[in-house]
Amino acid sequence: MRIAACYGRKGGVGKTATAVNLAALSAAGGARTLLIDLDPQAAATFTFRIEPKLPGGYARLLRGGTAPAKFVRASDFARLDLLPADSSCRHLDTLLPTVEEGEAPLARLLEGFAPRYDRVFLDCPPTASRLADHLFRVVDDLIVPTVPTTLSLRTVAQIMMQLKSIDPPPAVHPFFALVDLRKALHRRVVSWERETGLGFLATTIPYSSVLEQMSSRRAPVFDYAPGSGPARSYRELWAELEARIEQSRAGPPWRKKTRRAVEEAVRHPTFRTGRG
Repeated sequence: MRIAACYGRKGGVGKTATAVNLAALSAAGGARTLLIDLDPQAAATFTFRIEPKLPGGYARLLRGGTAPAKFVRASDFARLDLLPADSSCRHLDTLLPTVEEGEAPLARLLEGFAPRYDRVFLDCPPTASRLADHLFRVVDDLIVPTVPTTLSLRTVAQIMMQLKSIDPPPAVHPFFALVDLRKALHRRVVSWERETGLGFLATTIPYSSVLEQMSSRRAPVFDYAPGSGPARSYRELWAELEARIEQSRAGPPWRKKTRRAVEEAVRHPTFRTGRG
């Protein structure tokens, strides 16, 4: 079972859209797929038309003693299930011990799904707290949507800093999302990364009103707009990510120079001049 977290420290960068679409594409490709909604906003749960309710909340799940599969709900898509979020997700940091205490209830919860699923995706809230400490130690892959702006790029460097203390760290797969090439800053940031060769995925997800319709259509984008630019981009992203994951099984998760280069980038004149 391969576990991937759609994660980022900034809100509004497309984490839920990424989790929903990649999980659905994984299932469409034949993998038994579970999407776990850890965000108290429960946007992924809402998108799949599932009630945001867990009997006993995440406190009950993390305590153990109950088979986690009991709380899983089937989606309208073959081979795709969802563990919904509910209001208890806002207390996840208080439900988890510090990593120094040695307990790993999140790891234990995820291990309970291993016999049933090939892939697990986690839709994570924007956090740099105790939940992130646990996530970084239990997931295989961090999928990091990054809007091509200075602040969003800066969070990638912060993530890499935090991962320095983890051995082995998860593989990191950043990519540019909500890209609007009408904005000068977006063009500069994407161009800078391509010239620097930091290892972002080549596929970008465009800013589009089609993606914003996910909340009203309550479905992945390729379900209601299969020929749209965002749908094509997510299919390309999933194909590229699958290839990257296979490569990361036998090698380092990301280039070592990445963190320093990103830190330098946010101070570079390229990112401060001109109008976006």
